[in-house]
Amino acid sequence: MTTTPPPGCPAHATAGARVPLSGPRFQTDPVALYRELRREHGPVVPVTLPGDLPAWLVTGYRELHQVTSDPVLFSRDSELWNQWGNVPADWPLLPMIGRRQPSILYTVGERHTRRAALISDALEGVDPFELKRYAEQFADGLVDSFCTKGETDIISRYAMLLPVRVLAKIYGIPDAQGPDLVTALNDMIDGRENALAGQQHVGQTIGALIAAKQAVPGQDVASRMLAGGAGPDGFSPMEIMQDLMVMMAAGHQPTADWIGNTLRLMLTDDRFTASLSGGRHSVAEAMNEVLWEDTPTQNVAGRWVSRDTRLGGRALAAGDLVLLGLAAANGDPQVRTDASVLTGGNNAFLSFGHGEHRCPFPAQETAEVIARTAVEVLLDRLPDIDLAVPAESLTRRPSPWLRGLTALPVTFTPTPALGGTV
Repeated sequence: MTTTPPPGCPAHATAGARVPLSGPRFQTDPVALYRELRREHGPVVPVTLPGDLPAWLVTGYRELHQVTSDPVLFSRDSELWNQWGNVPADWPLLPMIGRRQPSILYTVGERHTRRAALISDALEGVDPFELKRYAEQFADGLVDSFCTKGETDIISRYAMLLPVRVLAKIYGIPDAQGPDLVTALNDMIDGRENALAGQQHVGQTIGALIAAKQAVPGQDVASRMLAGGAGPDGFSPMEIMQDLMVMMAAGHQPTADWIGNTLRLMLTDDRFTASLSGGRHSVAEAMNEVLWEDTPTQNVAGRWVSRDTRLGGRALAAGDLVLLGLAAANGDPQVRTDASVLTGGNNAFLSFGHGEHRCPFPAQETAEVIARTAVEVLLDRLPDIDLAVPAESLTRRPSPWLRGLTALPVTFTPTPALGGTV
């Protein structure tokens, strides 16, 4: 007599049971999808990536905490992957799951600690008042470009343009290069057919920045990283270029989606629509709720198992790829037993990661300043802004990695431009 193995049993991890990490449900209903995956497969789900490459998606909060707390067993060294022999040269996820890339993402041990400190110090050197002023100037300039028309798409005309402009400014990149960077970064992060071309453009832009700042240093993040990384045991310009690429990608798109997802919540949820023209405390609450319920970074690649082990009832082999299901872990019913966790500033979410490879705190602060300023400026300038389409018609980009809207069409009373910086 045979019985069906229970969820979480290694018998579920056969090739036929693996779940493709793709499909429309990542756009339409990821909360229900992650719930079903957890119910059918347990907290560690066998999945496949494009090209039918196997991996594990961690959907349990405790299991994800375990993975990110043990950098030796679950390493960031991508050379450990046991599937490199099956990866084609044009694999669209190479920008996200790279090999032999000298960036902080794949550095481990003491050198990673020093490298993270270099990034944190460079970002902490940004004057917070100057950062907010840049964000306000660019936000006002973007609002000026559509405020007289009475309608616009918040995603393409605002949220997708603002973060990269501010980051380019503080990193030392000329303002004129900002628009092209937006397209390249989006292509690189989405992991689709234009991913490698997008990565190449971002690399060329950051490479030119490094060369310019080596010749003439300035008061910017790139110059501070070059100065701090100098020395015989420091970090080469190539390593700093790679880290700036990571910082730009990780800083722009998730922040743009944080802006878009927050505005969607505030325009569609009665708890926030009543106070759009009122106190600003609702902006902070909406931003915090988004990080719990609609976090921009859904899944992250990844960690590699350094030796055979077990996790969440699964047998993982040395060299297996483990993907961090941040959104799924945030909704784990084992830790989300009370809806009050969404309020009162509770930040136990995993949206910024966890452990020594967690997003550096100064980078989190930078993203929060940009996102909050973007939302506040828009609501101040256009106090009667309203959604122009039914909320249920809003769609998401086709990506299991980052969750953001394809468009957020709105209407408002036309207002005169202020003459801000675009």
